[in-house]
Amino acid sequence: MGQERFVMKCGGSTLAALPDSFFDDLRGLQEDGYRPVIVHGGGPAISEMLGRLGIESEFVNGLRKTDEATLDVVEMVLAGRINKEIVRRIQSSGAKALGLSGTDGRLIQARPVANADEIGFVGDVTGVNAEIIEGVMAMGYIPVIAPIGIDDSGQRYNINADTAAGAVASQLGVDRMIVVTDVPGILRTIDGEKRVLPSVTTAEIDEMIASGEIYGGMIPKVKSAVQCIQGRVREVVIIGGAEPGAFARAVREGGVGTRIVKS
Repeated sequence: MGQERFVMKCGGSTLAALPDSFFDDLRGLQEDGYRPVIVHGGGPAISEMLGRLGIESEFVNGLRKTDEATLDVVEMVLAGRINKEIVRRIQSSGAKALGLSGTDGRLIQARPVANADEIGFVGDVTGVNAEIIEGVMAMGYIPVIAPIGIDDSGQRYNINADTAAGAVASQLGVDRMIVVTDVPGILRTIDGEKRVLPSVTTAEIDEMIASGEIYGGMIPKVKSAVQCIQGRVREVVIIGGAEPGAFARAVREGGVGTRIVKS
């Protein structure tokens, strides 16, 4: 009977596509005494809603340029639609979940990023109110957190979900963070065939980003993993959520996906 806590990060579009077996795994883990914390994103759903409302999406170095109108949509989609979809799916499996936004109880405290004049209301995490997360877990619920930040004046910020998950994991002092994606791990071409790297160091990741082997949407995931490891987290595991049983195996015994460790 484990009492292990772990943080899981997942994109909203990835979670929406996950099979019921994934949520059955989550329920089984909770029943066995594991205490998961979920931090989710939702970039594609935000872009879709902005498009429907006629608001243009613009990105600066992979982060969404966020004015007040965009921020309203970000909060509506993340803290409203996606957060509650995840909670409903977890509860349908028989587990217990409670949805939270980072603004609730100042759960995720933030300040503007350095280039705020260029990118708008995008935030860096300055603190995480771990007491709220601990309290929700103590009541037997899985906390499901939408990455919206808030500062002392009450200003909201759009927070990159990978960054938010890393900050939550570090603040809770959990042993491992699991990143659930639509790929089975970090892939490397070996003998003309793409294979999952079972283990990689942070230094090797830097080399693979520099060489272009890691590119696109995987870059913020692995960078946040590296940032997270520099906190209190021992390891980060990147897994594909669609493979039956992979999630539970990654939590219970490892050996699934790509394990990222400090150099």
